Amino acid sequence: MMQTPSADFLHRLADIADAETMPRYRTDLAIDTKVKEGYTFDPVTEADRQAEIAIRAAIAAQFPDHAILGEEMGLTGEGPYRWVLDPVDGTRPFICGLPVWGTLIGLVHDGRAELGMMSQPFTGERFWADRDGAWTERHGVRSKLATRDVESLSQAILHTTSPEHYHDPLKAGFERLSGAVRMTRYGGECYAMAMLAAGRIDLALEPSLQPYDIVALIPIIEQAGGVVTTLDGGRAENGGPVLASATAELHEQVLALLSCGS
Repeated sequence: MMQTPSADFLHRLADIADAETMPRYRTDLAIDTKVKEGYTFDPVTEADRQAEIAIRAAIAAQFPDHAILGEEMGLTGEGPYRWVLDPVDGTRPFICGLPVWGTLIGLVHDGRAELGMMSQPFTGERFWADRDGAWTERHGVRSKLATRDVESLSQAILHTTSPEHYHDPLKAGFERLSGAVRMTRYGGECYAMAMLAAGRIDLALEPSLQPYDIVALIPIIEQAGGVVTTLDGGRAENGGPVLASATAELHEQVLALLSCGS
């Protein structure tokens, strides 16, 4: 029977990633660009590459039978357990010196995200989930994560990373949603999703995610009491247009609003 990783192992992987990202943060890194549909500039740096190499090595040493999917190096291996890695989620803010990037480490078992870690080493914060709940820790102080109990769109705070990648009909749906909420904010990357789990943001809508952008965040949000699905209400492990909400009631309202006129 295959051994299931613990939250301690998530922290070990985050330590390994932090050791690669932090020495390179706010330095003059060489910046390359990758080919990605819909993007004229998709940056990648040595921090992205070296952090993924280090995380992969640690996983392979401990769990050689596990598959690994990473943003920089693709998929290796097969089987019921698959690690899904984004070594620097938010490379754009990383190269701008803005501390809203993070390392995402998720584990999928039989297609469902079960463990997740978001590490933000500059602020000294970690957000993670195991089967016992969702947690955050900063400077040795640990607390349980819980989404806000918001039922009305008029009281909700909405976040999206950028409006530039919305196209009709989702663009029209986003505009309706933005007009219905209390406030809309931009640019938070994975940190905004963590703030949703922490009860600071109520809705996070992203028009085009890859698995490595969302897998680690799914268990964090779900174990904190929130809901994460694609816009057709399905599981979000494979990415696509994704909505995360603080409550099930809010989630249903948003899905209905986004589908109007489509």
